[in-house]
Amino acid sequence: MSIKSILYVLGKILFIEALLMLLPLTVSIIYGDGSLFAYIITTVILFAISTPSIIFKLKKPVIRAREGLVITGFAWIAVSLFGALPFCISGDIPNYLDALFETVSGFTTTGSTILSDIEALSPSNLFWRSFSHWIGGMGVLVFALAILPGNDTQSMHLMRAEVPGPQVGKLVSKIRLTARLLYVIYIALTVIEAVLLMLGDMPIFDAFVTSFATAGTGGFAIKNASIAAYNSVYVDIVVTVFMLIFSINFTLFYLILIGDAKSALKSEELRWFGGIVLIAIAVITLNILPLYSNFGEALRYSSFQVASIISTTGFATANFDMWPTFSKTVLVTLMFFGACAGSTGGGIKISRVAIIIKTAAANIKRQLSPRSVITVKYEGKLVDRQTRSGITGYMFAYITIAAISTLILSLDALNFSEAFTGMAACLNNIGPGLGKIGAVGNFGDLSALSKITLIFDMLAGRLELFPILALFCPATWERI
Repeated sequence: MSIKSILYVLGKILFIEALLMLLPLTVSIIYGDGSLFAYIITTVILFAISTPSIIFKLKKPVIRAREGLVITGFAWIAVSLFGALPFCISGDIPNYLDALFETVSGFTTTGSTILSDIEALSPSNLFWRSFSHWIGGMGVLVFALAILPGNDTQSMHLMRAEVPGPQVGKLVSKIRLTARLLYVIYIALTVIEAVLLMLGDMPIFDAFVTSFATAGTGGFAIKNASIAAYNSVYVDIVVTVFMLIFSINFTLFYLILIGDAKSALKSEELRWFGGIVLIAIAVITLNILPLYSNFGEALRYSSFQVASIISTTGFATANFDMWPTFSKTVLVTLMFFGACAGSTGGGIKISRVAIIIKTAAANIKRQLSPRSVITVKYEGKLVDRQTRSGITGYMFAYITIAAISTLILSLDALNFSEAFTGMAACLNNIGPGLGKIGAVGNFGDLSALSKITLIFDMLAGRLELFPILALFCPATWERI
């Protein structure tokens, strides 16, 4: 384990966070909102801590798979710890644990909040809160890889540890060029959404922070009523479409850019994702139809909420806690499915769900025909034993964390539905659960133990469990 290399890379990450802090600092100056001092102090602290890593370069940093996991885990913890300072120093969220919960929820693109009055925050804190979604959506380390020079082989270990999904590959031969291409697509889609929202008469500030939250599939809104506050069919449609767009593997957008749309449309994961979305919208629309005045209105709210949940964004235009049990059950199921691998969304991922279903079907066939040679294929390729083993290990860890977290939450004054969906909302990086912590509630009244548990869940869920779990594994710190 190369501690020097870990500290060196962490210093660079914090230096980038210091630079990013200049954006909300500028917003504070523009609006004169009183949070300027908080951002100046935080930026100075970050520059002081990180500058040595920029000035004194490590000649040969050692970053193998082990260091990649540790750097990823500590990087996300570190940016969250410092990212919470402006909320606390400004007094908008005076309790540091609450500020940390809000910040982790931002960076992990979860969208769960402890705030009961979001609109009471200063413009700069509202900006930082939503911008943290945008940073965390593509990944803190992917952003660093896109702008910092370094060794391509070492970079791959960092990208594998951070990017969601069962497999990570390169779009082009250079991993850093891959990171830059991803960000070009990411920025372009974010700007397009912001422009479209402004065309729908949304103020420029609202349009950009909403786009940040949509792009990162995070769901932090700047209105207490979330997207419902705009009461606009046009806004609902734009946000619905972009929540689904950002739920798709970014590799497909690259294929479209290079003129290979045919291959993109052949994606098996895309077909699974599209099928699940369409079925969910259809059944929920029919189920909630008696609650609304016409079919179009029911379709509007069901499609928005399905897109919001399966993309793990967490925006709301309706209090779905008041919907029939069937519709709520469908939404809770979508919480676990999540978005596509290689997107900014959370959850188990559609690719894993598809492989698990196919593997189960293959096992049933083997029981019926023991002598038959039955294989599992996904995206036209054989799913090897290593991939299946990795998914099995992931699911075991996932279920264990989910069970323990639900037990801890049950110690609070929550019923089973609230405790279970609260865990699911944070572990799958979605945002709202049901009941007290639903679309019109918040996590503010939970105990310190529950908040710490959910902070762990949000980080573990965003990083696909293992980079965070590795920090607690003695073998990680053994000399080799």
